[in-house]
Amino acid sequence: MDKPGFSLKDANVAIIGLGLMGGSLALSVKPRCRRLSALDPDLATLELARRQEIVHVAESDPAKALAEADLVILACPVPTILDWIRRLPDYIQHPCIVLDLGSSKRTIVAALETLPANFDPLGGHPICGRERLSLENAERFLYRDAPFVLTPLPRTSDRARSAALQLVEALGARPLWLDAASHDRVLAATSHLPYLLSSALALATPEDAAPLVGPGFRSSARLAGTPSSMMLGVLQSNRDNLLDALDRLQEQIAMIKFALIANDPEQLKTRLDHAQTHYQTLTQ
Repeated sequence: MDKPGFSLKDANVAIIGLGLMGGSLALSVKPRCRRLSALDPDLATLELARRQEIVHVAESDPAKALAEADLVILACPVPTILDWIRRLPDYIQHPCIVLDLGSSKRTIVAALETLPANFDPLGGHPICGRERLSLENAERFLYRDAPFVLTPLPRTSDRARSAALQLVEALGARPLWLDAASHDRVLAATSHLPYLLSSALALATPEDAAPLVGPGFRSSARLAGTPSSMMLGVLQSNRDNLLDALDRLQEQIAMIKFALIANDPEQLKTRLDHAQTHYQTLTQ
């Protein structure tokens, strides 16, 4: 599995999952590889992919989509990624690189480790996306300038690393090598917690407020529009880190609430000014 010389332009690439992430990836990668196949169970999605020529081959049959794949990209929700890792050996017996795009990494990397020796696995997570997940919402430049986390396994070869870097370059993203545990700890705060916070905000807002919903609410609650089917597996697989992040959030909310109860504008101003400074530090 350590053969050097992977070339994306000469490779047969297969994407499993042709939603927002897989479809956006396909739009960028199709011109950069030899052949691009897509596997998806939704017939309407496959028809759209064929009609718009998003991929060379759009299939619901794994045997056809994966037959000659040099690189398989798992662009599905976390539970589906885990299911496909178990199923891949049924369809692929030749040497093949496998990269996933899942939003949590420890569980997936552990599953990738169980693949047979003909597979060369590598974890990945592009830090981009939108709450509307279908192929209809795919964007050619969705990945551009976004961090693309790569979480190698001990068995990951230089060839697989090269393949991942070539893919990230083709997408216009920025590679960031990170271990799976560090990824999950950080993403609990920057991705998974914001989803729960948006969901809680949406649930806490009365329906009669709808006529007065403005850009502030929409930007703050936007992630609540994400289908739960996309997030449940992420939340469950990163439960420990997410609970820690929720504790930190509740602590901050409690301090703000205490300042309001005490009718202490100076304490409230201190908390809000600190939040502004910290936000600017995080986003500069």
